[in-house]
Amino acid sequence: MPQKPLRFGLVGTGRIGQVHAASIAASPASELSWVADPLVEGASDVAAHFGGKVTDSPAELIGCGQLDAVVIASPTPTHVDLIEACVDAGLPVLCEKPIDLDIARVDALRPKVASSQVPVALGFNQRFDPDFAEVHARVRAGEIGDLEQLAIVSRDPGPPSAAYIKVSGGIFRDMTIHDFDMARFFVGDIVEVSATGAQLFDPGAREHGDFDTAVVTLRAASGAVVTITNSRHSAIGYDQRLEAFGAKGMLEVGNAPSSLVRLSSASAVETKRPYVDFFLERYAEAYALELAAFIGLVRGEDSASPTFDDGRAALLIADAAQRSAETGTAVELQAQ
Repeated sequence: MPQKPLRFGLVGTGRIGQVHAASIAASPASELSWVADPLVEGASDVAAHFGGKVTDSPAELIGCGQLDAVVIASPTPTHVDLIEACVDAGLPVLCEKPIDLDIARVDALRPKVASSQVPVALGFNQRFDPDFAEVHARVRAGEIGDLEQLAIVSRDPGPPSAAYIKVSGGIFRDMTIHDFDMARFFVGDIVEVSATGAQLFDPGAREHGDFDTAVVTLRAASGAVVTITNSRHSAIGYDQRLEAFGAKGMLEVGNAPSSLVRLSSASAVETKRPYVDFFLERYAEAYALELAAFIGLVRGEDSASPTFDDGRAALLIADAAQRSAETGTAVELQAQ
């Protein structure tokens, strides 16, 4: 007999909440049953497109007794309290990154999550990108020998608003945290972090003491070295690349083209359009696969969903990168 679709509640209906709503509605294994946002107009709009009852109260959604799982896509400062409420209610939860901007709050919740039987997953969707996942599987299979170097390039098309930067926790906790998780996905625990940040072009970053440009070097417990290059702008489009290097060879993931058409003329040869310019275009399939993995986790199946501890580990690395960039010294880390 086919299993009934899981009834999902969604908390938060901003840009990433809308992405999750679309994924839930598109999957035959899930349905959007409740939508909560203190800005109830946003919840109503999402429900009108994807279904579900509407409330301005996340507490009402969590306590409704009509759900099988919850996706948390609300602002970061709400995450810890909402995860705890879901765990107390016995509701499996998929929470967007980061868990919180304060590692002390994460550590205070950690024992409850660890001792409960309630699945808690973190929204590191890039692990599920088919190309990144293929490279990961081929590295694990030994195709290039022991992984010696991992290079990650992540550049956004343009910087966020100054208002967003003010509350984001900074580039390392907001943007690079995806790359920190990807680094751990490939090389395991990180033992040393060196970071350099710069304010080159974004007034919002300068206004709020953040960086618009960053380069990070990580040393893994295995000895492997990871380099991460970030920028808050990219004239060529959404720049998302990865290179894994070992003694037997190298595996690479290039950028996603917005068109396969090329122009050759008297003035240029093989001219192409810029790369895709939006994270959803680049990672649409990754979000769908992330949801599928979480549904499997909820149903007690083997699942590759990133865990609460994965989210904690990425935040520890982000905090270390911030300290390193501010002090100009490398920061050592204990095993995550």
